[in-house]
Amino acid sequence: MSEAASIRVLVVDDHKLVRQGLTFMLEQEDGIEVVGACEDGTGVAAAVRRLAVDVVLLDLLMPRADGFVALRELKAAGSPARVVILTSHRGDDRVRAALAAGADGYLLKSAGVEEVVRAVRAAAAGQAVLDATVASRLLGRAASTVVDRLSPRELEVLKAIGRGLSNKEIAGRLAISEETVKSHVSNLLAKLQLLDRTQAAIFALREHLVPFDE
Repeated sequence: MSEAASIRVLVVDDHKLVRQGLTFMLEQEDGIEVVGACEDGTGVAAAVRRLAVDVVLLDLLMPRADGFVALRELKAAGSPARVVILTSHRGDDRVRAALAAGADGYLLKSAGVEEVVRAVRAAAAGQAVLDATVASRLLGRAASTVVDRLSPRELEVLKAIGRGLSNKEIAGRLAISEETVKSHVSNLLAKLQLLDRTQAAIFALREHLVPFDE
């Protein structure tokens, strides 16, 4: 991958050692460039805009301004940057709150180097990212029993979401309108009791409706 096409990453964490460690680790990877770092949520939206950031690795609990402040500012600004939470906090309430606020993924700091790198690449490609342990607990075993409630078309749409396709791409693939796709998405989210497309994509992967390496 050429330098011009590199994934531009912003690291946000209140611990200097974590910022330096993530920066060093990611800079070893082809096609990834760490373009900046912030010690809390203050000014993250401005930094993302100024540095043309593709992916933000964002800690949640930080002094002054936490990750939720940064998330709200990014979404209010209409930023296209993808946001992956990287935190030591695994509580369900925080996970749900972060996803509801617009996070595109949630990783624990116990993740290995390969997991973090894979998460950055996946997020940049528009795919959902969620720690496997957190996903299993968050979605719960009961969720898998409701797949049978989906219509054949809703199941097709769910699989397409799991592959990272947009509504426009799904519409083209299934030869239906984008409005129809939106309707199917709303229906399947309600039936599966999921919050958004991110959780739907994670669900599709977790239930092996699409392969992880497709």
